[in-house]
Amino acid sequence: MEPHVFLAVLAAAAMHAGWNAFLKLRIEPFLAMTLVTAGAGVVGVPGLVAFGVPKIEAWPWLLGSIALHLGYYIALTEAYRRADMSQVYPIARGGAPLATAFASVALLGQPLSAQQAAGVAALGCGVMMISLLGRRKGQSFDPGALGFAGLTALTISGYTLVDGTGARIAGDPHAYSATLFVVDGLPLLLFALWRRGLQGLAPMRPYLLQGLAGGAMSLASYWIAIWAMTVAPIPLVAAVRESSVLFAALIAVLVLKEPLQWGRAGAAVVIVCALVLMRTG
Repeated sequence: MEPHVFLAVLAAAAMHAGWNAFLKLRIEPFLAMTLVTAGAGVVGVPGLVAFGVPKIEAWPWLLGSIALHLGYYIALTEAYRRADMSQVYPIARGGAPLATAFASVALLGQPLSAQQAAGVAALGCGVMMISLLGRRKGQSFDPGALGFAGLTALTISGYTLVDGTGARIAGDPHAYSATLFVVDGLPLLLFALWRRGLQGLAPMRPYLLQGLAGGAMSLASYWIAIWAMTVAPIPLVAAVRESSVLFAALIAVLVLKEPLQWGRAGAAVVIVCALVLMRTG
């Protein structure tokens, strides 16, 4: 992976950690996710005007991605409804790069060197460690959350592979990304309207500006990732993107003034070493 691509994906990971903070609005996760997704769709309109739509061959992949994203939104918010983020995140985010790397090699034939494979495995372990070690003592765990978190990891892996392939087929990752975000802004909103009705979405109104800001960060983060997957191996991009957990931990300590836990600091070192392995491998 070229240095500029590596740094761009790291920046995307930082933005990913940032927009996830918007899910901690004073409304339930499902409505917060609906608001951020719709915000990303609105922010993506200028990009769609500027870059247009991708060629027809990419549309089956784009529509498949939209379906997988809808499953991801529902599974993630249901997992967060049942358990704390510190319990869900290690499975959802730590399992995704491992599943993506395996599928990329097995299904797409994208080879990884032994050093790169070790880096992906180490990063997945580091992500799980940094999240699990942040779990508060005495927390109970809803077993149903385990299934939804695992389903979230599978949907992340699925849409990552689909978008990486679709953007390459499209020939223009920017047209693909703009179209994806604009069209993807509708299904969850329509699902929320069907499930809750117009009155059920009323709690989102005070947070429209935050939703647009979160949507902008979400769009920028994944737009970079889609572009990166057209110029670098998909499993490496997917793995580096999950370093967002490291940035989330830094935000917790430096911005939210949460206490530094030495176990999580050790897990952060594992993640940094994994990134070095993938960058030099």
